Amino acid sequence: MPKIALIALTTSLLLSSSVTQAQTLKGSRGSMEHQYQVAVQNGYGFAKTASLVKDFVSKGDLVQVRENRFMELHDVSYPYARPPVKEFVDQISAQYFAYCGEKLTVTSLTRPIDRQPNNAASDSVHPTGMAVDLRVPPLGKCRTWLERTLLSLESAQVLDVTRERRPPHYHVAVFPEVVHQLADSGDTSDHEYVVRRGDTLSRISSITGVSVAHLKSVNGLRNDTIIAGQKLLVPAAGSKPINTARSSNEVAAYTETTHRVRRGDTLWRLAKRYGTTVDAISKLNDLAGDALQIGQVLKVAANQGSL
Repeated sequence: MPKIALIALTTSLLLSSSVTQAQTLKGSRGSMEHQYQVAVQNGYGFAKTASLVKDFVSKGDLVQVRENRFMELHDVSYPYARPPVKEFVDQISAQYFAYCGEKLTVTSLTRPIDRQPNNAASDSVHPTGMAVDLRVPPLGKCRTWLERTLLSLESAQVLDVTRERRPPHYHVAVFPEVVHQLADSGDTSDHEYVVRRGDTLSRISSITGVSVAHLKSVNGLRNDTIIAGQKLLVPAAGSKPINTARSSNEVAAYTETTHRVRRGDTLWRLAKRYGTTVDAISKLNDLAGDALQIGQVLKVAANQGSL
């Protein structure tokens, strides 16, 4: 299957009108056209019928998406998607569960053209398996987290997201090459977990797949005590524990520096790069949310060892 190079995809995104409307959930005609162009450039076929969906599955172009402890399928007639979409669903559902304590609900994946709803766009990428629909969470804090996360990923040009009203859901088109690039770097798995009443490090470890020792290491915990409302950094899978042991008179040296936001930057990545935390960067810059703008200058109290 032909694949578009990352640099070419980035150029295409810059030229797309959807980029100028990043940080919103409104979507646009331009964003739909861009999704279609990405599908065509990647050689994705559009399944006209259910039998063609089966053909794509047999060829390995589509893979099955199965329910797990983090995600459920609701009335999904064709539980198949392009591999990058499955990878995205697996990652974001695990993060959503860690934050909200409930499963993320997928309402649609691949849909053949002859099964598209009447209000579907003629160039919808659902028939390619490149899109996923997510249910709008009823809880405000979960809805806010999911929308901020999706918009952050849209800003990083990983995907295109639109909040649809009839029926209510988030339509997410996943850009394959960028997802692979982020997955290779391992950065997309880093996230925060807000401790809930009754949580223990052992329980959080079982949910996230990160060992208790690793959780304690990256969060500077000296014992197993955690409290409700506390925010813990859950590191990317495969990352190595950090040795936080210090002598009684050893103090970490920090210095304030500035960082100009580049394409693909997120607060998680900057915190990891400069040896600080998302909360520290947010407070130092009076940030109301996680959204960043390209060219924005941030103050960072960086660990000197990371400079």
